[in-house]
Amino acid sequence: MSAVPAEPEASAPPRPGAVVAVLAFAGITVALMQTLVIPLVPQLPTLLHASASDTTWAITATLLAGAIATPMVGRLGDMYGKRRMLLLSLVLLVIGSTVAALSDSLPPMIIGRTLQGLAAGVIPLGISIMRDELPADRLGTATAMMSASLGVGGALGLPAAALLADKTDWHMLFWTSAALGAVVTVLVLVLVPESKVRSGGRFDLVGAVGLAVGLFCLLLGISKGADWGWTSGSTDALFGTAVLALGLWGWWELRTKEPLVDLRTTARRQVLLTNLASAVFGFAMFAMSLVLPTLLQLPKTTGFGLGQSMLTAGLVLAPSGLVMMATAPLSATISKTRGPKITLMLGALVVSAGYAVGIVLMAEVWQLIIVSAVIGAGIGLAYGAMPGLIMAAVPVSETAAANSLNTLMRSIGTSISSAVAGVILAQMTMSLGPVTVPSQNGFRLILAIGSGAALVALAIAAFLPNRTPATTTPTPDRQLEADPVS
Repeated sequence: MSAVPAEPEASAPPRPGAVVAVLAFAGITVALMQTLVIPLVPQLPTLLHASASDTTWAITATLLAGAIATPMVGRLGDMYGKRRMLLLSLVLLVIGSTVAALSDSLPPMIIGRTLQGLAAGVIPLGISIMRDELPADRLGTATAMMSASLGVGGALGLPAAALLADKTDWHMLFWTSAALGAVVTVLVLVLVPESKVRSGGRFDLVGAVGLAVGLFCLLLGISKGADWGWTSGSTDALFGTAVLALGLWGWWELRTKEPLVDLRTTARRQVLLTNLASAVFGFAMFAMSLVLPTLLQLPKTTGFGLGQSMLTAGLVLAPSGLVMMATAPLSATISKTRGPKITLMLGALVVSAGYAVGIVLMAEVWQLIIVSAVIGAGIGLAYGAMPGLIMAAVPVSETAAANSLNTLMRSIGTSISSAVAGVILAQMTMSLGPVTVPSQNGFRLILAIGSGAALVALAIAAFLPNRTPATTTPTPDRQLEADPVS
């Protein structure tokens, strides 16, 4: 589908530096939502007057809402304006944070966290705005930083949230989130221009409903399978419904004139393999976020736990976020000189090495800092390469939808990783007096799986086309540089 320029709007020319800074800040702010409640998890049953199993919905609701909203917001951004949908997402974030800040029971908390999750499309929308507005020589570094902001926000959010939860009333976590969202919204209004590249057309409501049902059932089954039982009737029903809904959705998308997701474009080798690698990287990235904080907080009487506080655990992960941001320009440089395929493969290799080192280096706090930093460097390299691979293979009028699907694939990988790690830690345990805790071999197995997953991503990336351009000129008439089979 060719792009349809929107009506010109009177505005000053965008300032590239300001646009990049604001969009990256927006991405980090939204990524904070994933780790915001982690310090509160043990206390949520008491704080919200609900059972421990019910309070997990404070995390699950954000995951489900984000997964469902991301591809839809991306398509709407291509159709009606990326900045417009970016602002809508940020407003939902502010409203959701405010609702959660005012809550003292579970229902309003779930509503607030759901609204926060609906803002998950900010990162792919930001990448798409960059493609439309920035000069070609700035695009590679900018999109690498924006893509890496997903990991940066998660890594920096944990120590910040732990500090706030420890020093103030827990409601301040959400008031702070609302304030950050409001600041970002104002900055976007003032400094980020609306793209004139729009596809037009009609929104695929049937496709949206089908994808929403399929993703909801799939991710809910993955998230709750360990609690309900992987062979229980509820879990089986969810997975069965997901297969049926996604199958019918795919059939519809291939036959409708204006699909929510252009599956033919998605099937191009470069797009397909990049999305598969993204899912595997999402799987690998979450292993670090689960294993390292748990190891740090387990009591020393286990023989391998380090007996640290949640705040210390967060501070150990913080350098990985800074490393991700620092490696984003390096990722862009390698992509420019050697191609994003090489950057993605290098990132996968570094992540695999980081997890492998973690299997033997877990006895001291400084060792885990090194492990998290190495993994963070690999994630920064790989995440920085993915937008370039996607944008070089899709029309400019489908940029937001394509980047949103790529972000969704990372989320699916993260969800699967959480489920796999949960099963391993539940099965491989040891007794600590009257309490049962995960064993050291369980953690080592998860780290080994993370290392292996990164090697799988490396193998997938090896089949990408060689010397793919790292950036694309943001013009509506750009010709595709990758055909369906090359």
